[in-house]
Amino acid sequence: QLQLVESGGGLVQPGGSLRLSCAASGFTLDYYAIGWFRQAPGKEREGVSCISRSGGITNYAASVKGRFTISRDNAKNTVYLQMNSLKPEETAIYYCAAAALTTVQAMCVQVRGDYWGQGTQVTVSS
Repeated sequence: QLQLVESGGGLVQPGGSLRLSCAASGFTLDYYAIGWFRQAPGKEREGVSCISRSGGITNYAASVKGRFTISRDNAKNTVYLQMNSLKPEETAIYYCAAAALTTVQAMCVQVRGDYWGQGTQVTVSS
């Protein structure tokens, strides 16, 4: 069974940090671009950051540049999203997705994914 599982979400104060993980089972992430997306209540899902198969190309939403870092460890079949200086408006469910045959820019901008995880809640609040 092909599955993506997110972890690492939780409650954090404004200005705090979290590291999200996206682990794959049943398939190898090596062949896929991976993206992190988020969806806040009443809003559409948006791309946060995406990374190419090799990890050599990354894409970030303008709102998170300089604060978030995406990385991948293909040996562990896992992708990470380090989030620093979090803001209350970034409270959302964060999802990871895997997509083949796409650029990282297209994946993030068009919210593309062949496989999706169930999401992990991130709440930024004092």
